[in-house]
Amino acid sequence: MRRQRAARMGGDVFLARGTAEGLADRLAAVTRRFERGLLVGDVVPEEMQGFAAQWTKGDFNAAETLDVPEQGFDLAVSVFSLQAINDLPGALVQIRRALKPDGLFVGALFGGGTLNELRTSFAHAESETTGGISPRVSPFADVRDMGGLLQRAGFALPVTDVERTQVRYGDFSTLVRDLRAHGLTNVLSERRRTFLRRDTLAAMLAHYRGHHADAGKLAATFEIVYLTGWAPHDSQQKPLQPGSAKARLAQALGTVELKTRN
Repeated sequence: MRRQRAARMGGDVFLARGTAEGLADRLAAVTRRFERGLLVGDVVPEEMQGFAAQWTKGDFNAAETLDVPEQGFDLAVSVFSLQAINDLPGALVQIRRALKPDGLFVGALFGGGTLNELRTSFAHAESETTGGISPRVSPFADVRDMGGLLQRAGFALPVTDVERTQVRYGDFSTLVRDLRAHGLTNVLSERRRTFLRRDTLAAMLAHYRGHHADAGKLAATFEIVYLTGWAPHDSQQKPLQPGSAKARLAQALGTVELKTRN
């Protein structure tokens, strides 16, 4: 529902656009041609269209099932479409199954540092005005965990990296507008269903301005975690077995090997 509302708004989705460019940069380094591409989401970004001869759009339904043919694609792309998935490991497994052997998955999620200013300001304000804390900002993936999740889902040669962007806003309402335009407002099942209290809002804004502002501008951090993984295939490089090296490191470095004392 949030994503559908965002599409109707037609706002400036600069984060999604910049992330699609980041994924395109990573795909540009791959020296092969992809015939069938799967876009996990609603719209194939313009930046991605030239990387596959034919695109199919698929998405997870309410039961978090990806209804696409198994081994039907040699490229799969996700731009934030996994953000609100409850079973992220299971979703990655389904994407891997949709790929042909040696097929490539590239995706992006928001990382753990995203909106940390908003999270801490809300926590301070609610503690001050209500005596407790409610979930106001969604949890985000940690880049150190995502490589393990890719391996757990059966991907070979997993790679994760992160980019951080800090946006400055003249007022809080502009930040809220951008979050709505990206479909990033609160979707947590345990969120409060009542309207935000005025004293809580005032305390949150005071804390935000006091701790996360520079020259009157509110700072908002967005951390993008990029994921890359391949569906396993016999032709892919594999790590050597320990002790199988045929040359010593000292020889390669042109130095003398010294034995350590016990």
